[in-house]
Amino acid sequence: MRFENLRDFISHLEREGELRRIRVPVSPRLEMTEIADRVVKQGGPALLFENPAGYRIPVLMNAMGTRRRMQMVLGTEAISDITANYLSLLDQNEAPSFLDKIKMLPRLKEVADALPTVVRDAPCQEVVMEPPSFEPFPILTCWPGDGGPFITLPLVFTRDPETGRPNCGMYRMQIFDATTSGMHWQVHKGGALHYRKAESRGQRLPVSVAVGGDPVVTFAAACPLPPDSDEMLLAGLIRKRGVRLVKSLTNDILVPAESEIVFEGYVEPNERRREGPFGDHTGFYSLPDDFPVFHLACVTHRRDPIYHATVVGRPPMEDCFMGEAIERLFLPVIKRLLPEIVDLHMPFAGVFHNLVLVAIRKRYPGHARKVMHGLWGLGQMMTTKVIVVVDDDVNVHDSEETAWKVLNHIDPQRDLEFVLGPIDTLDHASRLPNFGSKVGIDATRKWADEGFTRPWPDEIRMSDDVRKRIDRLWGELGL
Repeated sequence: MRFENLRDFISHLEREGELRRIRVPVSPRLEMTEIADRVVKQGGPALLFENPAGYRIPVLMNAMGTRRRMQMVLGTEAISDITANYLSLLDQNEAPSFLDKIKMLPRLKEVADALPTVVRDAPCQEVVMEPPSFEPFPILTCWPGDGGPFITLPLVFTRDPETGRPNCGMYRMQIFDATTSGMHWQVHKGGALHYRKAESRGQRLPVSVAVGGDPVVTFAAACPLPPDSDEMLLAGLIRKRGVRLVKSLTNDILVPAESEIVFEGYVEPNERRREGPFGDHTGFYSLPDDFPVFHLACVTHRRDPIYHATVVGRPPMEDCFMGEAIERLFLPVIKRLLPEIVDLHMPFAGVFHNLVLVAIRKRYPGHARKVMHGLWGLGQMMTTKVIVVVDDDVNVHDSEETAWKVLNHIDPQRDLEFVLGPIDTLDHASRLPNFGSKVGIDATRKWADEGFTRPWPDEIRMSDDVRKRIDRLWGELGL
């Protein structure tokens, strides 16, 4: 099922018994977080807070906080099939390399319907607020140690000052006052690159921020796409229908027409302000630091907007299920680039950047180390702190089996590969912000060609004939 906007999704969730309306007054300061945190950890429903204390705009939370609801968003249980289907189209077209084929995707006639379209009239511009202000919106203060309220599900749209190409990312925004906020552009992200280019020219960078769109559009904003890729095209490919966009009122940036709210503004060059702390998806507070400042110039919204928010913290949280879907969506791409990979898993406790488990078909000595470095060379995988490589007979989604095999297969001094490089901005343990060490662990069976001369023992397994005899006797054993 495809949803045109957030309201379609809310209606579907309610029909499926996946939504609860909260009618008693609840404060967006800490109280909504406590409720949502309990609900997501119980595998509970999406929450629509209809009476935020002190505000007139309802708040939607935990909308994508289970695997079932993520499957509803993406329209399939086998999420990797979405990407695999489009990769099969690329195989029908000749191009020098796989990466060149990826660049061809927008030109394929089979995906023409997924291209964004621009409209003149849009629901997100039904009301123009005068004067523009953040204050009427129930923006969450999530945790007691937070530096203030934060917009937690913003779709931040910018354009490359050199090429004009668009970028949409999800970067938290701390509210400083009625018309300014922080813009948490981590150094590795597309929005930060656009800002650096504008700043080097001494130019102001226009920014438009959408809140509350079609859930596929929100999901696409969180996806780690290669530079110069269009997140709205990805959303259209998933939806099988192009995203309708509209030009912002105060700049040339296009935003999703079906959004609930749009904050338009700009970021000045060489202006920073202390942002944070923020209770982050690591389960710890990210440390305060200086970030660019967003200046609000215009606010547009639907006549009766819904404020879409999330809360992050100690996993599992809603973002874990979004991250898991991203893992499945991009696995076929990773397997094309590194075809020896059989499966890959990022456990919730690893909070995306801390741990990646990889099963490979080992073909030659040192193969596991080749895969480690290959993954560190792929986009946001560069910040992965620990990569563990196992043989293809290990189920990397089974934590007990994986830990058992890994701990039995390694000699720590021999099998750990340490490197220095980029580290996630949220990593509070690294020696420097954005830079530190990473480790790869080769937990594959060791070969003689790798200098291992001892016999490698067989795994304990009962013989098939005995298992079958006991299967036949099982009903008589009273067990």
